[in-house]
Amino acid sequence: MSQEGITVGISYWEQLADRALAGEVLTLAEGLSVLEADDQELLPILQAAFRVRKHYYGKKVKLNMIINAKSGYCPEDCGYCSQSIVSEAPIEKYSFLQKDTLIKGAVEAKERKAGTYCIVASGRGPTPREVDEVVEAVKVIKEELNMKVCACLGILKEEQATRLKEAGVDRYNHNLNTSAEHYENITQSHTYDDRVSTVNMAKKAGMSPCSGCIVGMGESKEEVVKIAYALRDLDADSIPVNFLNAIEGTPLENMDELDPRYCLKVLALFRLICPTKEIRVSGGREVNLRHLQPLALYPANAIFVGDYLTTEGQTAMIDHQMIVDLGFEIEEVAV
Repeated sequence: MSQEGITVGISYWEQLADRALAGEVLTLAEGLSVLEADDQELLPILQAAFRVRKHYYGKKVKLNMIINAKSGYCPEDCGYCSQSIVSEAPIEKYSFLQKDTLIKGAVEAKERKAGTYCIVASGRGPTPREVDEVVEAVKVIKEELNMKVCACLGILKEEQATRLKEAGVDRYNHNLNTSAEHYENITQSHTYDDRVSTVNMAKKAGMSPCSGCIVGMGESKEEVVKIAYALRDLDADSIPVNFLNAIEGTPLENMDELDPRYCLKVLALFRLICPTKEIRVSGGREVNLRHLQPLALYPANAIFVGDYLTTEGQTAMIDHQMIVDLGFEIEEVAV
């Protein structure tokens, strides 16, 4: 099999793995060859990606758990989101949770063997009171539970980033979501550059940058490769790869262009382009990967356990068993 003059076979995928391990960046043509490969090439692609994953992370799996600290009431127009101002999805709406509830969520995350607890809130950016709640909760969580804490509160101001870092927030998430070229097709109430600036603001404050994407929003395969390049250039330490869960009542409710095999190729692509980074299978895992979920952990080394923001995930027990069945190991204390 050949694509654009490239001979594709088992040895070819292994060559890509060798290059990734050597720190070389795949070309656009090579990245596209992963996404465009025949499905019969899927297992060799996953094996090549697993070589890279195993080199940096062994067989360990990082678990993350989300708490939706504020649901709905968001003025942004993100077409994929059930909490946005343009959404008609029948979701539960509530204002920012108080400190004690955030702490209880961390206890639950610990019980589910999650090493990272993610405090996520809808909105353009946090209010002073919302930052106060997070700061006070994080101080207790860090002192009593020995967990890594990630915050995802929208667009940050410099002083807010500094306060979060000083309170003990280890990581800040702000996804790029899609390529710069495709961004206006998804959101118009803020820009792609706004998101890049927020990630850089978090880095400047000393928090580990977490930024990822949502695949399946009408972007081209070339744009998927480009977002992988962008996240590599951004030097995001953790890259959540979401697969669109088209929620009824959102502008993208009728979008249905993913299948499990393509999703696995996307994860392999991200491992080969961002070899040293935490690649996390995130939102839409269950509905898009379906029975092929276990194979996702050959290129990826992290998942969310429990529910997402407004959609349900499978139980932690099932996730734990999936990891055990693979012969992998849960990394209960995140590093």
